[in-house]
Amino acid sequence: MIKKMIVDPSSPNSIFDLRDILSNELQIIMESDRNIVILCIGTDRSTGDSLGPIVGDKLKFLMRSRIELYGNLQHPVHAKNIVETIDKINLKYNNPFVIAIDASLGSIQNVGKIIIESKPLHPGSAMNKSLPQVGDLSITGIVNICGAMEFMVLQNTRLFTVIQLANTISRGLYYSILKTVHSKNSNNALINTEI
Repeated sequence: MIKKMIVDPSSPNSIFDLRDILSNELQIIMESDRNIVILCIGTDRSTGDSLGPIVGDKLKFLMRSRIELYGNLQHPVHAKNIVETIDKINLKYNNPFVIAIDASLGSIQNVGKIIIESKPLHPGSAMNKSLPQVGDLSITGIVNICGAMEFMVLQNTRLFTVIQLANTISRGLYYSILKTVHSKNSNNALINTEI
């Protein structure tokens, strides 16, 4: 179980730090034969809220036996379809382990950082939307500061910050799954693909 961990993408070891944090958790899940669902939340219509779909796009090749991905730039999971998507996941899988990925607003010292916790995240909370919490494990990228006029803050978020977070999250998650699957069964190792 991961207590609140913070990873700084500007650190040279950030991808490996994230890989190691996630690998320890995923090893237990792989051994229990639960399906892993990666749920990337957000929309490509707002720079600050595009983190999830960008991560989903970078990881869309990752789907294989027992690993499924929902949400990318072509088919985003957002406020209008998240309830339907959660229902689909729960109908398709018995007790899946859901990794929920979303952008968030936070304190100024955490902008540009990744927060990993073994608890659900609350999508849409920055916009005061009442959406269901989701995820057994949450990966949140802090894209900008919270305060007043959150919609404008999300719209005026630097794309550089979002891309840097997306690159670290996607690579860290990719390598954690590669490491976990490879250690469980080297015959089923993931192919090496550019992210």
